[in-house]
Amino acid sequence: MLNFAKSVGDILVLGLSLDTDPSVVVPYQDRESALKSVEPVDFIVPCQAAELIQTIELLKPDILVKGREHESNENPEVAVLQKWGGRLLFSGGDSVLSSRDLIRQELSSRTSVHLRRNTEFLVKHDSSRNKLTQLVQRFVGKKVCVIGDLIMDEYIHCDPLGMSQEDPTIVITPIENNMFVGGAGIVAAHLASLGAPTTLLTVTGSDLASINASIKLKDYRVNHEFLIDMNRPTTLKQRFRVGGKTMLRVTHLRSQEIEERHQNELYEQFGKIVNELDLVVFSDFNYGCLPQKLVDKISLLCDSLQIPYVADSQSSSQSGDISRFQGAEMLSATEREARIALNDYRSGLQHIGNTLLSKSRAKSLILKLGAEGLIALTTTDKFATDNLPSLNQRPVDVAGAGDALLAAASLCGVSGGSIWESAYLGSIAAAIQVSRIGNTPLKCEELLSEIA
Repeated sequence: MLNFAKSVGDILVLGLSLDTDPSVVVPYQDRESALKSVEPVDFIVPCQAAELIQTIELLKPDILVKGREHESNENPEVAVLQKWGGRLLFSGGDSVLSSRDLIRQELSSRTSVHLRRNTEFLVKHDSSRNKLTQLVQRFVGKKVCVIGDLIMDEYIHCDPLGMSQEDPTIVITPIENNMFVGGAGIVAAHLASLGAPTTLLTVTGSDLASINASIKLKDYRVNHEFLIDMNRPTTLKQRFRVGGKTMLRVTHLRSQEIEERHQNELYEQFGKIVNELDLVVFSDFNYGCLPQKLVDKISLLCDSLQIPYVADSQSSSQSGDISRFQGAEMLSATEREARIALNDYRSGLQHIGNTLLSKSRAKSLILKLGAEGLIALTTTDKFATDNLPSLNQRPVDVAGAGDALLAAASLCGVSGGSIWESAYLGSIAAAIQVSRIGNTPLKCEELLSEIA
C-alpha cells in the first residue's frame, strides 16, 4: 500500500495513529521507528482520529490514500480535499512487492560465480598472479581522457500479464526502472573506479538523460565536459526485462556526425588537459561523436607528445571501421567488427587479425569472441598470437563486457604490462562485469580478489 501511495505522488507523508486510539496495540514509538526504515515513506506525522480533518487541511495533499476497506464507507475527507482539488484513492496493497524486492536483490549483488583461472597462459607469457597484482596497484594515479559516445542504459523490469485478448500480443506492466551510464561514460567510470583520475569528453542532447548521466558521473568521480547539441538526443537504450530475461530492446538515437563547431570545441577542451595525460581512450559507438577529422587531429597531437592512445569501435550495423584509429597502442574489436573494417567475411581469424594490425598500424589487438573468449595479437613480437578462453561460463548480462575489458586492459598497458597481461586482466574485468545486471564500475579490489 505504501509503495502504491508513493507511486502516485512525489512525497509520501504517513499519518500514524497515536496510542490513544483504541485500535492501537503496538506503542507509537515502536511503530514510528519501524516505519522510518521503510523506503517509500518520506515523513511521519502523528494523527488522531478526532483531528484527522484538521491534519489534512494543514498538509493540503494532492492525493490522499486510504485502505480499500474504507471504499464502501462514508469518507468525510472527500469534501475537504475538494477545496484545493485533491483526490481520494483507495488501495489494498501492491501485488508485485515480492517481484520488486527480487529485482533490487538482483541489481545490488553480483552472481556468485567461480571464475576460471588460466595459469598456463600467464606462465607461457612470462607472467604470474603476483605480477598482475603489481600491475593493478600501478593503476592508481594514471591520468586518462576518454573521448566518445555517451549512452544511457535503462532497465525496465516488468511483470507479465499474459496474452492480449484482442491480438496475439504479450502484455507486460513495468514495476521498476533503473538507469546506468553506458558507452564512453561507463568506460570512464571503470577507469576512475580503478584508481585513474579520468576526464570524459562527449556530446549530449539537452534532455533528462544528459542530466541523469551527469549526476551519475559525479557520483563515480568522473570529470566530464558535455557539449550540448540541440539537434540530437542523448543516446538512450531501453531494455524491457521479465523474469530475468530481456524481452525487448529500444534505442533512441541520432547517429549523424557532430557539426564542425562541436568538433572544434571538443578538440579545444582536449587541448587544455592533454599535457597532463598518461593515456587517451577512444570509445567509439559510431553514433557521430568521433568524426575522422577529429580523430586524426587528436591522434596527431598525442603522437607529437608521445601519449599512447587505445580505441574500441563498436558497430551495431554494417557501419564502423576500427582501423581508422591509426597508430593506436591497442585496438579492441569483436570478430564481426574486424571483418566489417576489412570487408572480409571469409578469411581465418589469424589472417583477419594480422591484416587489421597492418592496416591500422596498431601495436596490438584484442579480438573479442564473446563466449569463446578472445585472441590477442601483437606486432612487437613478429605478429605473435595467442587465445584466451572466456573466464566466466555463466554470464548474467553480457552488456558492458567490452567496456570493462577496454578499461582494465588499457590501464594494464600504460602501467607497463604486456599485451598478454592486458588481455588477461581485461578478461577478468569482463568476467566480473557479466556476472551482474547493468553497468557498474569495476573496483581494484574486485580485480585483485579474482587474481589471488
